[in-house]
Amino acid sequence: MALADRTGQHVPGVVFHTRTGDSWRDVSTDDLFKGKKVVVFSLPGAFTPTCSSTHLPRYNELADEFKARGIDSILCISVNDTFVMNAWLADQKAENITVVPDGNGEFTKGMGMLVSHEDAGFGNRSWRYSMLVDNGKIEKMFIEPEKEDDPFEVSDADTMLKFIDPGWKQQESVSIFTKPGCAFCTKAKKLLKNKGLDYEEIVLGKDATTVSLRAITGKTSVPQVFVGGKYIGGSEALEMFLSK
Repeated sequence: MALADRTGQHVPGVVFHTRTGDSWRDVSTDDLFKGKKVVVFSLPGAFTPTCSSTHLPRYNELADEFKARGIDSILCISVNDTFVMNAWLADQKAENITVVPDGNGEFTKGMGMLVSHEDAGFGNRSWRYSMLVDNGKIEKMFIEPEKEDDPFEVSDADTMLKFIDPGWKQQESVSIFTKPGCAFCTKAKKLLKNKGLDYEEIVLGKDATTVSLRAITGKTSVPQVFVGGKYIGGSEALEMFLSK
């Protein structure tokens, strides 16, 4: 396997056959890249474990950070058809990502990243990589090392964001347990927003149960907030924590 680093070159000229609603729409590389600064990450397949649990979600999570640094769009390219890619996007609720179906592998082959995964029954797929593209010209590529299985070491969102802005510091992860109609939950979420903190909301009855909440915190009341792996508590405790 000889993977090609195409930094300094232009992306291949390809037309992608995409489906929007009930209509077919052909999208060219000019449509995606011309006059834009774009981050691309490419992966072996939709609905596969690393792609679904980490690669796509983290780019979606950090989309506002990329946008604040002049990135116009984030593209996820995979050798899958448009129906699979659209279904995966909907399943992931990754509204900040544009999925690009390279069903015939033309773009991936042009990038020198088309590899055989016949041993897993996948046929030809993309090697995992990411790149920064400015007006169609590749400024930087992060290509996963040529190892067996599916390495995931350098094409992640954090590595790309640190390349674009070496001074960027990762925000500590924030999770908040809530339930519908809870005024104290609304207060806690407002406190987080006022501090510019993104958070994951876990809604009781939808995403978790009171059993889960009690097992994790020892409590059944909401909200319950965690910051950077540290248990903070309810809205009053959060207010005290954020005032320090």
